[in-house]
Amino acid sequence: MTDQLKGKVAIVTGAASGMGKAISERFAAEGAKVVLADINKDTLAAVEKEITDAGGQAVSAVTNIANEADIDAMVKCATDTFGHLDILVNNAGIMDNFIPVGELDDKLYEKVMAVNLTGPFKAARAAINVMLKQENGGVIVNNASVGGLFGVRGGAAYTMAKHGLVGMTKNIAATYGRFNNIRANAIAPGGVKTNIQSTITAPNELGTKALALTGDAPLAEPSQIANLALFLASDESSFINGDIIAADGGWTVV
Repeated sequence: MTDQLKGKVAIVTGAASGMGKAISERFAAEGAKVVLADINKDTLAAVEKEITDAGGQAVSAVTNIANEADIDAMVKCATDTFGHLDILVNNAGIMDNFIPVGELDDKLYEKVMAVNLTGPFKAARAAINVMLKQENGGVIVNNASVGGLFGVRGGAAYTMAKHGLVGMTKNIAATYGRFNNIRANAIAPGGVKTNIQSTITAPNELGTKALALTGDAPLAEPSQIANLALFLASDESSFINGDIIAADGGWTVV
């Protein structure tokens, strides 16, 4: 490892599994002090132990990203424990069974938007208000999706939320990135080997029929997404701001 994040403090949401776990472990290996945020207390503790046993620094913050009080506590955990906050990775997310607009009920819509867009917005807002007070500003990496670039890589709620996350990334970049030294970029993964698939419990017939038109998605290892997140969070990407980088193995180029 090369200590690319030595001395940096990072929050990673959805850190207990999948891409969030891989990102957290990679950041810690590169010298970051990591606040692990996730709703799952037991698996979160296991990730913390893995990192600290390997010589890294990490603390757990049990966080429901749909709860603003939890978000504020998560950010406070970073500043109280480590003194500052340099990196926020908005990674937590859920799927929506590929349900299209005409069949989408309010309850599912509100749940998906709360986790996939409103929570990341509130986390970014809280982080920005810390980073604005820091001479070195900070970096925000949003884990969006190719569903935020196209129409049928998820259901209506998922697609709307991820498009919104892309828009938020660009707005942060155009304002704080241009004038306050707070960069923002987003990753748009395609298929990744994670447990998010477990949130697909009853896939909608019309939604999956539309998805089938896109062909089979190559599947990435979570570590491959973590490598990109590391680059975007580090000074190696200091001149990259407001970009949405597809990491989909070429799924969307054909």
